[in-house]
Amino acid sequence: MSHFVTVKDGARIFYKDWGTGQPIVFAHGWPLSSDAWDPQMLFMGQNGFRVIAHDRRSHGRSSQTWDGNNMDTYADDLAAVLEQAEAKDAILVGHSTGGGEVAHYVGRHGSSRVAKVVLVGAVPPLMLQTAGNPEGTPLDVFDGIRKGTGGDRSQFFQDLATPFFGANRDGNAVTQGMRDSFWLQGMLGGVKGQYDCVREFSEVDYSEDLKKIDVPTLVIHGDDDQIVPIKAAAEKSIKLLANGTLKVYPGAPHGLTSTHADQFNADLLAFAKA
Repeated sequence: MSHFVTVKDGARIFYKDWGTGQPIVFAHGWPLSSDAWDPQMLFMGQNGFRVIAHDRRSHGRSSQTWDGNNMDTYADDLAAVLEQAEAKDAILVGHSTGGGEVAHYVGRHGSSRVAKVVLVGAVPPLMLQTAGNPEGTPLDVFDGIRKGTGGDRSQFFQDLATPFFGANRDGNAVTQGMRDSFWLQGMLGGVKGQYDCVREFSEVDYSEDLKKIDVPTLVIHGDDDQIVPIKAAAEKSIKLLANGTLKVYPGAPHGLTSTHADQFNADLLAFAKA
């Protein structure tokens, strides 16, 4: 079934809640929606798990808010979804920006409802290039994303699908359907919230959140991720996690949950059952 939870500022957060069993809660990447998790929700639901996924505020079917498009509020919105759904012993799965959201949720709200965490192509600990993070991405790249989002957003999202899925690599298996789904999900979101979110996935440092994750954590990343390069992300995150396991997918792009869905689903199922 599909639901909404109304949070303290009046925003309505959309979420899907299907099946029965131990809950697996999915947090999507930018600029997408919970629909990005369709391959995983179907597969894990068919394998005996309850699957829950929300649309981040200003994304998908959730309220398009002018204010509150920041990681503190995202984490609080996720907390509201988990509370309304009465989700306990949950496995939290975050892709890209959703990885920051999951990490910050645990850092801000603790792990009382959480059994395990999965970070896939996730932005933590910090995407931005700084003196202390020379492997990061320069600020002008993110300024370009803001310009594209605030300008011809439709064309920008169509173009962004190419590096997102690795369609510019030889031998790729990217379909037009993947591209179309990316564009459609992106265009369903609100431009102000998507614009604001660029700062949240690029300039927020999640190092302290990672240190607070006290449950088993699986980190999955493609070593050909052109959006969130592995050297500034997974390779650093794994060093900050108390109980983390890193699994690298050779040649995989940022959107590996689509391009490598079978492999990722199998790894997610194995980790969930372990």
